[in-house]
Amino acid sequence: MNSTLVICKPDAVERGHVGEIISRLERKGLKISRLELRRIDEETAKMHYAEHASRTFFNELVEFITRSPSVIMEVSGPEETWAIVRVMMGATDPAIAAPGTIRGDLGYSVAENLVHGSDSAEAASRELGIFFR
Repeated sequence: MNSTLVICKPDAVERGHVGEIISRLERKGLKISRLELRRIDEETAKMHYAEHASRTFFNELVEFITRSPSVIMEVSGPEETWAIVRVMMGATDPAIAAPGTIRGDLGYSVAENLVHGSDSAEAASRELGIFFR
């Protein structure tokens, strides 16, 4: 089994989409190995978004992800689970995300796009270590 990190971000929790997101992952045959409802603290958010630290939107990312609880999950499945999840999430911009994807069906903002999924096996390993120490 390979694992990846999936976060139902504050907007997904606030708008009541967590059940739908988990249901989609499970219908695909993926397994929720660990799950936690948690308000992400600033230190963890900064570690998670470290690759964006020099970008102008870094502080906005940190403020958004820490504003209210998120659902943090380790999702397991076949090889390249991270890639499967990324396709299911859809494009970062919900305006261009394909219908049938999480963001295409449920999202309406680039800044608040419901979910995060690791973008490689290496990122999944790093991110799981940040959130499930």
